Amino acid sequence: MGLRQVQAVFFDLDNTLIDTAGASRSGMLEVIKLLQSKYSYKEEAKIICDKVQVKLSKECFYPFNTCITDLRTSYWEEAIQETKGGAANRKLAEECYFLWKSTRLQHLTLAEDVKAMLIELRKEVRLLLLTNGDRQTQREKIEACACQSYFDAIVIGGEQKEEKPSSSIFYHCCHILGVQPGDCVMVGDTLETDILGGLNAGLKATVWINKNRIVPQKSSPVPHYIVSSVLDLPAVLQSIDSKVNM
Repeated sequence: MGLRQVQAVFFDLDNTLIDTAGASRSGMLEVIKLLQSKYSYKEEAKIICDKVQVKLSKECFYPFNTCITDLRTSYWEEAIQETKGGAANRKLAEECYFLWKSTRLQHLTLAEDVKAMLIELRKEVRLLLLTNGDRQTQREKIEACACQSYFDAIVIGGEQKEEKPSSSIFYHCCHILGVQPGDCVMVGDTLETDILGGLNAGLKATVWINKNRIVPQKSSPVPHYIVSSVLDLPAVLQSIDSKVNM
């Protein structure tokens, strides 16, 4: 590839390198099967899972004092009680949570073409995985998809004082790799964290992975590049390099 102007690439994990949303849906389907077959739930099973999904989408936690297992089990407990009424059922909530979690982890894989891309890129630039989220949850995902060996460093927001889009975590990544922000590219699927953070930190470029061809709001951060797949990244890096060298 012969890149001269880009020294490092920061990758988001969820829905950038691995299909976390798809894996989560697979987990929800297994819980629906469980509730329908073992507990004779009918349409309530899907309602419960939909409620949990909403709670997950709004999740906020304090990285240093929250037990993610207790927090997410409580989502299931609340959803079951909201849907079925009656007393809280912690045991059933735990059964649902651990089935969803284990199924999701089983479906988290790093595709062979993504592995090949990372191997080739690493011959040219340094690679860093930069992911927001709870420490335990993200470490489990990294282990499940066996991606650690493809990166020079891994930084998890839940282990730091601040997460994306804070500039401080991007500067921390630069320090780890011994590079300047202007030498780096951020790649991710979320405008409000990956792209905004990269822009605020003054990175050379930001690349938004827009798989579902979402039309962003006018107030959203504007990435330097938009692609539909992370596999388009090598061509983008070549474009960045050639523009600088023109």
